[in-house]
Amino acid sequence: MAKILMIVSAADTLALADGSAHPTGYWAEEVAASHEVLVEAGHQVDIATPAGARPTVDPLSLDERGGVQAADGARFRAYLESISATLDAPLDLGSVQAADYDAFYLPGGHAPMADLADNPALGALLGEADRHGRTVAALCHGVAALLSATDAAGTFLFAGRSLTGFTNDEERQGGLGDAAPWLVEDRLGERGAHFRAGAPWSDTVVVDGNLITGQNPQSSVTTAKEVLAALQDA
Repeated sequence: MAKILMIVSAADTLALADGSAHPTGYWAEEVAASHEVLVEAGHQVDIATPAGARPTVDPLSLDERGGVQAADGARFRAYLESISATLDAPLDLGSVQAADYDAFYLPGGHAPMADLADNPALGALLGEADRHGRTVAALCHGVAALLSATDAAGTFLFAGRSLTGFTNDEERQGGLGDAAPWLVEDRLGERGAHFRAGAPWSDTVVVDGNLITGQNPQSSVTTAKEVLAALQDA
């Protein structure tokens, strides 16, 4: 049995380009479907958030407003309720040690852009995990959290690596569009990552060594399965 740390944003708002506050949170499918795959494979999954704060699910991720069918929304809601004890009392991100885990998993929703993309504790954790070859996985807007990993000179630790995430086209078609404070694809490319965009809303996963990234909610299960494969090969 491996130990996996799922790092979830605790933000419930995101400052938009015009300065207004947009309600947000983690995306239900990305936490629920990923967690289910990992746990059903027999692994321990702990959840951590900044300051150990209870994370908020984005309500749009549970119904048709977020492009989620009613049956799927009900299934995700039921699964999240089944792990409510874990979600209600997450670990404090600042207190966890990279050496205690075999893999790190970063689901999205827009919330990671607010409290994970520049989080020093997360950056230190991911840097140590990467140096020791531990699996680092990020999904959709969760890849924004990778931006926290910089060295003392401010160099992005995942520069030169191939990855994917929520694309510019997807942000414009079904995300925040021009209201977004910044675009994940653009920001990662500016920092030196090789961003690989699949077709909008396609199940697209990119594996570059110990780094595993999924493009969107539709990639949740495949991303989690790639983590299982990496753990099996370790």
